[in-house]
Amino acid sequence: MDLRIERGRTTRERLIAVGFELFGEHGYEGTSIGAILEAAGLARGAFYHHFATKAELFEAVLDRVIEQVANAASAAAMAGRDPVSHLRLACAAWLDSALDPAIQRIMLIDGGAVVGWDRYRELDEQHTLGRTKATLRRIARAGRLPEESVDMLAHMVLAAVGEAAKLIARAEDQKAARADGQAALDTLIDRLVTP
Repeated sequence: MDLRIERGRTTRERLIAVGFELFGEHGYEGTSIGAILEAAGLARGAFYHHFATKAELFEAVLDRVIEQVANAASAAAMAGRDPVSHLRLACAAWLDSALDPAIQRIMLIDGGAVVGWDRYRELDEQHTLGRTKATLRRIARAGRLPEESVDMLAHMVLAAVGEAAKLIARAEDQKAARADGQAALDTLIDRLVTP
């Protein structure tokens, strides 16, 4: 029984990994279930055992991508010396992720269109909103922003970073857009918190 469960987990992970590669390279519309099966070396039944549709697989891939971006942002934040620098470093790591073509395609271009705006927001909030609120609460406890504004500001910071990431993904010169995005976020953070 345990071997079957482990094989099932391995197969599901293989489908998500292949989905990441193909959705990241060809987009949702440009990726067929047949191409996924061929790249994964699996039979159609294995796919449908784990996912009812291609959209379900895409959602699992999107969830994983958002989680990885959030984890990278959290890891980068740990290098900071205080909550404001944690916020700044997390935002910078998020913008760095926006330079990855697969992340651009899956998270910034196809994500909301495939799973719908509400589900996209749920996934984003599941992985990032709580962490952002926690950082802003620490900033508020230090007296650098109003405690009663933390929830709204967390949504606004996430929206600003997300929009900057989308601009980077669509820019002709993505590295220049990345630098511009960081400068704008630094200005926003500087103005958000009191000295």
